Amino acid sequence: MKKNKKLINALITLVIFAAVTAGGYFFGGAAIGERQSADENLQTDGTVVVNFLDVGQGDSEFIQLPEGKCMLIDAGISESGEVIAAKIRSLGYEKIDYLVATHPHADHIGGMREIVEGFDIGEIFMPKASTDTKTFENLLQAISDKGLGITTAKAGRVIVNEDDLKIEFLAPVGGGYDDLNNYSAVVKLKYGQNVFLFMGDAEKESENEILKKYPYALDADVLKVGHHGSDTASGEKFIFAVSPQIAVIEVGDGNSYGHPHKQALDTLKAAGARILRTDKNGDVSIVSDKSRLTLYCEKGQ
Repeated sequence: MKKNKKLINALITLVIFAAVTAGGYFFGGAAIGERQSADENLQTDGTVVVNFLDVGQGDSEFIQLPEGKCMLIDAGISESGEVIAAKIRSLGYEKIDYLVATHPHADHIGGMREIVEGFDIGEIFMPKASTDTKTFENLLQAISDKGLGITTAKAGRVIVNEDDLKIEFLAPVGGGYDDLNNYSAVVKLKYGQNVFLFMGDAEKESENEILKKYPYALDADVLKVGHHGSDTASGEKFIFAVSPQIAVIEVGDGNSYGHPHKQALDTLKAAGARILRTDKNGDVSIVSDKSRLTLYCEKGQ
């Protein structure tokens, strides 16, 4: 991975130099501020496409996998469900093979009822965490109504392990957390030499547990930043262990929480990460061909 990162850095430097001399700003050959149309499938044979969806102050990542399979991690607030469903269908999917609800907060599972009711669902993964909100109860009811089961998301559980693709959970490591955020299902996706890490709302307590359990397995090219860039997450030791090339923050424009916080942004910058934000960039899609990443943004910075 370290050698791969040196290669990626070299490619970035060359592409940025070429783009600056041409009067534009590029990364991995894709123009920031330019993107294929929303109904055009970015995926080609032999790639994985990770779509970080702009759902305001919430999280949702739709992942196009090889052989026509796909995965959805979270689904924003309830009003996001219809939008997310439309985006997924525009890409040609009617089945979600792997559905992950990272934790029971409404800004992550609010739109998931719409997904469960409207799509053919393969496997559902959720941590052993619950709350008494109507949003959570509605999701459980939708799952029950379709006769679906739930597999516990926990550290060490593997979702996919075939050919050059491995998807597994790194957290939650333990239980009994005071904050539901630390129950967040943390997903690691490795495709060839490229690694993506999706943190949900995992905070520093969970990060420290992950560091202890997986001290040599955290290096990643792309990080979905934990808890919308809050200073309760993105601890310095953890971020430097991950050392991401690209850090994506899913956050709502002008949100009342002040996300992302300066401390998290400073830590990510110090680690050398290129920061992308859905409030500024809109939908962000990153294509992996097992060794090289190509970036598409709906909007410029």
